[in-house]
Amino acid sequence: MPYDVNTIFQIAGIGIIVAMIHTVLKQAGKGDWADWIALVGVVIVLYMVASYVNDLFQEIKRVFLFK
Repeated sequence: MPYDVNTIFQIAGIGIIVAMIHTVLKQAGKGDWADWIALVGVVIVLYMVASYVNDLFQEIKRVFLFK
């Protein structure tokens, strides 16, 4: 279960891009679109994190022989 730091950088990159788009849309008066973009960013990151949480639970089951 080797993990590298690329996932952390991907999540940080998504956060930065979403924050920039959100700010630009808020300044342009498109507050509703900005909120939707932020929501989509959160869903994407949650999907990425959910796969790692699943791997974590599988590893815990393997370590404690719950298979």
